Amino acid sequence: MTRLSVEMLAADAPEPITSAGHAQLGIAVLAGIAVIVLLITKFKLHAFLALTIGSLALGAIAGAPLDKVLTSFSAGLGSTVAGVGVLIALGAVLGKMLADSGGADQIVDTILAKAGGRSMPWAMVLIASVIGLPLFFEVGIVLLIPVVLMVAKRGNYSLMRIGIPALAGLSVMHGLVPPHPGPLVAIDAVGADLGVTLALGVLVAVPTVIIAGPVFSRYAARWVDVPAPEKMIPQRASEELEKRPGFGATLFTVLLPVILMLAKALVDIVVDDPGNPVQRVFDVIGAPMIALLASVLVGIFTLLRPAGFSKERISPLVEKSLMPIAGILLIVGAGGGFKQTLIDTGVGQMVLDISEDWAIPALLLAWLIAVVIRLATGSATVATVSAAGLVAPLAADMSTTHAALLVLAIGAGSLFFSHVNDAGFWMVKEYFGLSVGQNIKTWSVMETIISVVAGGLVLLLSLVI
Repeated sequence: MTRLSVEMLAADAPEPITSAGHAQLGIAVLAGIAVIVLLITKFKLHAFLALTIGSLALGAIAGAPLDKVLTSFSAGLGSTVAGVGVLIALGAVLGKMLADSGGADQIVDTILAKAGGRSMPWAMVLIASVIGLPLFFEVGIVLLIPVVLMVAKRGNYSLMRIGIPALAGLSVMHGLVPPHPGPLVAIDAVGADLGVTLALGVLVAVPTVIIAGPVFSRYAARWVDVPAPEKMIPQRASEELEKRPGFGATLFTVLLPVILMLAKALVDIVVDDPGNPVQRVFDVIGAPMIALLASVLVGIFTLLRPAGFSKERISPLVEKSLMPIAGILLIVGAGGGFKQTLIDTGVGQMVLDISEDWAIPALLLAWLIAVVIRLATGSATVATVSAAGLVAPLAADMSTTHAALLVLAIGAGSLFFSHVNDAGFWMVKEYFGLSVGQNIKTWSVMETIISVVAGGLVLLLSLVI
């Protein structure tokens, strides 16, 4: 979403609804987040309902009229879904096409055929990073786990030596690189430039995934030496297909949105003239919605048709891809509502004032807030949308690059130490057949390494750009 469209939405947003003092607002924020945490962790309430109730609690304790709180929450929900809803939907469609056509398996098998021995962990990072670009984290796990288990079993590799690099690739893409929902929501909230955020996200992601993946997997394999559980090896999608798309065509389809968005960012830097016809063309084709839509349309001819999908099968595939994301859209939307409530009650200004009084670097403050919410709720998405709402005012006077780094700081913090309140924790534990302790020593430590390394790289980049 462009800065202009964010400003247009902001113009329609309700006026600030309270001028309570810092102490009352601080209590309101803590209470609102505490309500969300308790409802998610203790009462197992869905994050959408928890965020909705938490927003109401925040407004009430801040002393705002509840009708105004409802208006703020609804405005925030609507603007957030308007900004990222279509992008999440298109990403889900592309991911489903990639999985059901056998395109994902084609990428996996081609890379694995070229790799072996010591290069296998690096091959797994590459596979997970490419596959993870258009896929939600949970979908990526389901797609890649059979490959991880088969490679570990057939090649007699340590499960952690192969599994940790794959998980690191998926997790880094999920937290740092748009068009994943978390980074998109943060970009929307702080008014960052998507192309610049994407470029810097990739720059931070590469060293982060190397350290948390192949390098850390050496130690994880020593700490937890377990075989691949055979009962968890499911059938792969492409085993039911007579043919599947080619490697080059599949890779091009997956990378097309990234290429178009990066091209737009490059043209904006080189041309820097809004009236220039070339820049206007790239502003359109490099817009996230157009880039993803182009990839989906191209995928019909590069993924589905080569796999033997008839025209009649395309519509049901799209329908099936959209059903699972309803919950994600509602969570993201409610997170936007919570963000708008924070802003309209004056919490954003309070954070701005506190950051000036305490002299905490804005990027470090954003990372710390996301870490706290991640540890409390277990959800990287909830941590991202909540932290983005709290620190959004800090981006007002930032340069384009520093606003993008603010998004990445939030994303890095949202990945910190996954534990028992995170659904991803249990998915990894069950698929790999680990105990809780073993999962903490591998998966949880890996997530923490990603968060700390990425956060550190963001701070370093802020000193030089």
